[in-house]
Amino acid sequence: MTQASTHETTYTPARAPAQGSAPAIDVAALRRTYTGGYTAVDGISFSVARGELFALLGTNGAGKTSTVELLEGLARPSGGTIRVLGHDPYTERAAVRPRVGVMLQEGGFPAELTVAETVRMCAGVTSGARPTGEALELVGLGHRADVRVKQLSGGERRRLDLALALLGRPEVLFLDEPTTGLDAEGRRDTWDLVRALRAEGTTVVLTTHYLEEAETLADRLAIMHRGRIEVSGTPAEVTASRPARIRFALPAGVPAGRLPLSLRAAEPTDGRVEIRTRRLQRDLGELLRWAEESGVELMGLDARSASLEEAFLDIASRRVETGETR
Repeated sequence: MTQASTHETTYTPARAPAQGSAPAIDVAALRRTYTGGYTAVDGISFSVARGELFALLGTNGAGKTSTVELLEGLARPSGGTIRVLGHDPYTERAAVRPRVGVMLQEGGFPAELTVAETVRMCAGVTSGARPTGEALELVGLGHRADVRVKQLSGGERRRLDLALALLGRPEVLFLDEPTTGLDAEGRRDTWDLVRALRAEGTTVVLTTHYLEEAETLADRLAIMHRGRIEVSGTPAEVTASRPARIRFALPAGVPAGRLPLSLRAAEPTDGRVEIRTRRLQRDLGELLRWAEESGVELMGLDARSASLEEAFLDIASRRVETGETR
């Protein structure tokens, strides 16, 4: 996506939701139950501020896709309420749809049309559509305008999906796995474009399996499990809910039992000691002082705060432990 480089923007740190203005999206006690009694969304509540990037994460079957379909107005909730830009996206679809852009996991394009023809076709049914050339340049496909869709790579089709989602200059943009199939350069270019859109005031709801993507882009995020939101907040708040860790190996002949009592951990695994702590700076300082005073070399010392991946995997592990299959 090198063509999109002119749209790159300096990264803006995550912002708290704007105060004093109605949220772009407001969800209260939302439920979705399918025929047969399966509840995919089980009474969740959250809001997304205008101009905010909100990431919705979860394991397969957690309910995030069912939630996003409700936000997009594709189905009627079984319970609860949704407001997108002040309207019910299902019953007031005509008021919401022209102001919203949607990038699905996989778009279906006529294979024989060119890229430009595909965009022009969609522009014909889009209010206030961008010019075709502008939409393609945004996503780095300007040089592929005359290529037939069937000749595009998987990553290029994802860029075309994004171009169509941006046609109507949406106030709210739903991105479902936007960088699947892209190479590293394409993923970074997409991130830059999404940041630029957010900086211009676009509200973005992102679903992704790339945790780095969520951690890098999101102002706030929520992790779903079994139809419910297990944890939410800024990426920093979510990771802070998990303990940090200190890992190292002790020299031969130095048992873990010699560590200060406050730092005693489980027996070493494969010769390495792991200490879980919510006082990383304090405990690391104590460990280093003990090692210096005892003349012990801590080999392969690694100390780090918890990651979003660890928070996510902790929630996902509950799915395995409970034998959940839904």
